[in-house]
Amino acid sequence: MKALFYILIFFVIATAFWQIFKILGLTKKDQVATEKENNINGWLMLGLGAFIYGLMLYSMVQGRVVLLPRQSASLEGEDIDKLFVITMGLIIAVQFITQFLIYYFTFKYRGIKGRKALFYADSHKLEMWWTIAPTIVLSVLIIYGLWTWNNVQDLSQSENPLIIEVYAKQFQWEARYAGEDNELGVGHVNFIKGINTMGVDMTDKNSADDIPVRELHLPKGRKVIFKFRSQDVLHSAYMPHFRAQINCVPGMTTSFGFTPTVTTEEMRLDEDTKAKFDAINELRLSNGNEETVEFDYLLLCNKICGASHYNMQMKVVVQEEEDFNKWLKEQKTLTEVINN
Repeated sequence: MKALFYILIFFVIATAFWQIFKILGLTKKDQVATEKENNINGWLMLGLGAFIYGLMLYSMVQGRVVLLPRQSASLEGEDIDKLFVITMGLIIAVQFITQFLIYYFTFKYRGIKGRKALFYADSHKLEMWWTIAPTIVLSVLIIYGLWTWNNVQDLSQSENPLIIEVYAKQFQWEARYAGEDNELGVGHVNFIKGINTMGVDMTDKNSADDIPVRELHLPKGRKVIFKFRSQDVLHSAYMPHFRAQINCVPGMTTSFGFTPTVTTEEMRLDEDTKAKFDAINELRLSNGNEETVEFDYLLLCNKICGASHYNMQMKVVVQEEEDFNKWLKEQKTLTEVINN
């Protein structure tokens, strides 16, 4: 399949160069394209249009294997998905229509003996419509997008949320949970010392019961508010399955929140997820790697931050709240970790 793809690419590039040299040749000679040449070019344009449409449809079907699961794993992600579907649906519709018209009119109005071109000096009605229609559509999209974003980012209405700070640094993530007081202690790079790698101010009374972890566990059905800091450069916290992403900026705290709706085990049983990981394991096997992998939620860095950027990730486990509470009780507080 790769060989066929490379052959097609070579053919397209060769054709493009042939056309360019042909055009350059025409500019140097007092020549006019014949009706036969115009017919050939017209049919070639139709063929090119059909090829591009076919390639696009093939990519859309085959590309599903590497796309995210269609099911969002967070309540807020469902709103993001709706916005995405509306936006992409509109883009694809406009693309299909405009591309079809380009190829169709190139063929229909090719040079034929005796045909004269008809020019419109202007059309105020046409100009009005192609100005007003996109303005209305884009305004609706922008307003709906802002409304969705504000709803997702509004953390003020959360009842008893779980508070987690995530600390980014080249090339790893660290995290700490707010303890029983559900408040995080102050953190700053100046407080980094020894095993206090997140720079937590231990003189702050809210820091004593904070719980440091190297793996995130989240309860299903409970709002989780994340606060992000960066120790060194600009990072981007990206949790694709929850449709969440925000920059981690040195010197300031950023935040977002979401409510997990699908546990890790439930997502592993999803047919779409199973199909994708079957394809991944087949690909690994074809490359000589017999070790299979299974689905896990991940926190990734989506901003190129250095040589090992690709490896900057943290496992995220979504559990039923009872299992989560049991796991959290087993973790040591920051005071216990430092004193030990």
